[in-house]
Amino acid sequence: MSKRIGVIFLGPPGSGKGTQAQRLAGTLQIPHISTGEILREAIAKATPLGQQAKSYVENGDLVPDSLLLDLIRERLQQEDTEKGWILDGFPRNVAQAAFLEELLQEFTDTVWYAINLEVPDEVLIDRLLHRGRQDDTVETIAHRLEVYHKQTEPVLGYYRERNALHSIDGHRSLDEVTDSLTAIVGR
Repeated sequence: MSKRIGVIFLGPPGSGKGTQAQRLAGTLQIPHISTGEILREAIAKATPLGQQAKSYVENGDLVPDSLLLDLIRERLQQEDTEKGWILDGFPRNVAQAAFLEELLQEFTDTVWYAINLEVPDEVLIDRLLHRGRQDDTVETIAHRLEVYHKQTEPVLGYYRERNALHSIDGHRSLDEVTDSLTAIVGR
């Protein structure tokens, strides 16, 4: 049996993670999994973990990392992940990265990659302003980038220390970025 491919997508808001994750998922024929999707699916199916998560979501609280990790574990064991998976939106902080690393040790048949899309802040602001969402103002975008730099950017250092981080220039054409991603995962 060949190894499964696991891809952890990292990068700031507006870097193209979602678009590139969908393109790579199509190329590799593996699912693009977002933590939001995992939560919504588990709640909709009323799984035991979904029922636990529902109470947090209904109260407007963040789902605890341990529960989120259990949901991710459950999702990565589903049939459609047989060839691999792309995880988008997790980890968002170093504690979650450490949790995820422990989880991935359980999947000995998986070769995983942490991939960071690098895009300068001024380009991100411009991209986000031009995608047409009403909640995308200069102020809200600046705040989201500030939160990213403070909370999520340290995850890059976590993976860099483990020689597991692959950073690519996300400020190129869609096809050039996709080609770089495909070259990293080797298929």
